Amino acid sequence: MMYVRVILEKHKAWLRGKAGGKRADLRGVDLRGVDLHRANLYGADLRGANLYGANLREANLYKTNLYGADLRITDLSGANLNRTNLYGADLCGAKHIPQYICPLVCPSEGSFI
Repeated sequence: MMYVRVILEKHKAWLRGKAGGKRADLRGVDLRGVDLHRANLYGADLRGANLYGANLREANLYKTNLYGADLRITDLSGANLNRTNLYGADLCGAKHIPQYICPLVCPSEGSFI
C-alpha cells in the first residue's frame, strides 16, 4: 500500500497549499483493512472504494466523497455527522453504513412513510 501513502502525502501538501500537492483520488481503490486512523481525508475522493474493515477511527472525512464506497466492518468511531469529521461527506449509495453513523429510527407504532 505504498502508493496510498504517497497519495496521502500529496493530499497533505494539497491541503496546505504547497507545490506538488494533489487532492487524494482513491476512487475504486481496494483499501481493505488499511489503517487510516486520524488521517486527514478532507475533500478526498473515495467513490466506490472498498473500505471493508478499514480503520477510519477519528479520521477527518469532512466533505469526502464516499459515494458507493463499501463501509462494511469499517471503524468510523469518533466520526459524527453533526461535528466536523463527517460533515458534508457524501454517503449516498455507500454500502453498509454503520448504524451508529446513521441510526435507523423506527416508529413505535404505525408504518414507515
